[in-house]
Amino acid sequence: MDNTQKPDPRLLEMLVCPLTRAPLVYDHARNELISVKAGLAYPIRDGIPIMLVDEARPLET
Repeated sequence: MDNTQKPDPRLLEMLVCPLTRAPLVYDHARNELISVKAGLAYPIRDGIPIMLVDEARPLET
């Protein structure tokens, strides 16, 4: 399975951070969804965004 598969752009437009409800930014290089407001990066696995705070990594400051 390819962990770098890009999710559907229409899906990305609808998703928000589950913690802050703020919009997300797609980081193609790391294949993550970034919540600037929460300081978290949500992984995308097999084209599926993993929108769990426990699975997110903190952004470097």
